[in-house]
Amino acid sequence: MIALSASAQDHFRKLITQENLPGLGIRIAAVEGGTPRGDCQLELAEPADRDGSEREVEYEGFSLFVDADSVPFLEGAQIDYIHSPTGGELTIRAPALRGAAPGEDADILERVRYVIEAEINPRLAAHGGRVSLREVTQEGIAVLQFGGGCHGCSMVNATLRGGVERTLKERVPEVKGVADATDHETGSRPYYKREARG
Repeated sequence: MIALSASAQDHFRKLITQENLPGLGIRIAAVEGGTPRGDCQLELAEPADRDGSEREVEYEGFSLFVDADSVPFLEGAQIDYIHSPTGGELTIRAPALRGAAPGEDADILERVRYVIEAEINPRLAAHGGRVSLREVTQEGIAVLQFGGGCHGCSMVNATLRGGVERTLKERVPEVKGVADATDHETGSRPYYKREARG
């Protein structure tokens, strides 16, 4: 079900050994599984932290406990630990985590929202920003609302045209363009501040 590389197993064994707590294991769960925002949560879990419904997978020196409700979203997941000069990085690939993208026969709103949540918002999150869909007009214009660091940002037009519009038009051919419905004058924490008007 879940494949742990040898380096990931070594990494988890070291963590468990360092803590030196009886019954300590690794717990994995899907957060918002089946949605474009799906993510994995890994944590050290003592017996008291588990409810007994988890699926236990035994490895040498530790057990991995898979949250019961998360099993369908973690099917076929691969966990690896990649060593680097600065330490290491744990990587998780879970093909079923975010569910399937809506098919071409799905409603245009559903497909646009999926692209926004699965592709666009993860990129905007690097600047503390996000965007949401308000509507798609009969002319195929996706009307968007920016928030977070994009709300009031002086670079929002470049983001809108260079990233958001291009991605939406590529992924959803019915989208002919985008429009920004945000009142950027009210942005309180823009990533790039606008020049004061004199």
